[in-house]
Amino acid sequence: MTHDDIAKRIQALGARKTEKMYANDFLLTWEKSDDEIMATFEVAGIFRALRENNISARVFDSGLGISLFRDNSTRTRFSFASACNLLGLEVQDLDEGKSQIAHGETVRETANMISFMADVIGIRDDMYIGKGNTYMRDVAEAVQEGFNDGVLEQRPTLVNLQCDIDHPTQSMSDALHLVHLFGGVENLKGKKIAMSWAYSPSYGKPLSVPQGIIGLMTRFGMDVVLAHPEGYEVMPEVEEVAKKNAAASGGSYARTNDMAESFKDAHVVYPKSWAPFAAMEKRTQLYDDRDEAGIKALEKELLAQNAQHKEWECTEALMDTTKAGKAMYMHCLPADITDVSCKEGEVAAAVFDRYRVPLYKEASFKPYIIAAMIFLSKFKDPAAKLGELLKAGARRIR
Repeated sequence: MTHDDIAKRIQALGARKTEKMYANDFLLTWEKSDDEIMATFEVAGIFRALRENNISARVFDSGLGISLFRDNSTRTRFSFASACNLLGLEVQDLDEGKSQIAHGETVRETANMISFMADVIGIRDDMYIGKGNTYMRDVAEAVQEGFNDGVLEQRPTLVNLQCDIDHPTQSMSDALHLVHLFGGVENLKGKKIAMSWAYSPSYGKPLSVPQGIIGLMTRFGMDVVLAHPEGYEVMPEVEEVAKKNAAASGGSYARTNDMAESFKDAHVVYPKSWAPFAAMEKRTQLYDDRDEAGIKALEKELLAQNAQHKEWECTEALMDTTKAGKAMYMHCLPADITDVSCKEGEVAAAVFDRYRVPLYKEASFKPYIIAAMIFLSKFKDPAAKLGELLKAGARRIR
């Protein structure tokens, strides 16, 4: 993308209504307007173009990005660190095991104590139904209170790096990948995407990826199909979001218990394991009750339940049934690859290897999406600020 192309992208951004994103958080995609979603895509694309042209995007000369990961992560953890660094922030991990949180420190106190020099807090809390998104909102309320009381000179932005309900940085980067693949967001309309459950030899995988996909892709007029065996339902309230979005966009939303049906004539397939909503609710209650025996029994039950559906695998035969046999295979990674990372898994090794480079490209959008989320919360006139960066042309590598 040339200097003039970037300038045109910035001009287009200026027409978007982003004022409500200023000094605000990014917790669920369906809380954002169409203009705000599109602005996030546009800023992410501009940041990527600036980096490709060796132009610095640093808008901070100091400050911290606080990362709190309550679940394991590679891609999202490094994407958050990359996004903060791109903007000029340093990252500090909050290790709850080494903090006073382990000694009963309150959310309000923790949120304020880590935020004195913080501009953004990224949180991943995805394992327990009814807990993760609630915790993020508790932190947001606490830092807002600290800012109002004059404890904090600035209010740090909260970015949802995956919760029990949604994974907005993942679904947004997935969508931007598709925008590039199909040559524009307008070209997503009418494309079929199969968000399908797939077998995994592990249990307890979060619901937030499939929920994020059905909650976002329905906004672009896509024909979204959620496929899973009976008993692997997602949150009903997120399905209602998907239905509402599809009605508004002219797309469609459907659910099936047949993986092959979902793949037929699909332009995009996204086979990914997740745990049943009802089981995740039960798991949360068992943890609340500190019922270790109950947790172990549930794990055994869910592994046995998964094992009944080993045929739910993304194979070459299934891929042949997609649109012209050329659907884009997507995954948030890491995938359970049959005969590679496990004996039997979500995807055949031949399929995964054929799509390995596109999968890496899909993942590469996430740092820019996170940077865009942070940036849009910090500037009232984001187009003007990006124009300044482009005009200054400070070299990233001198």
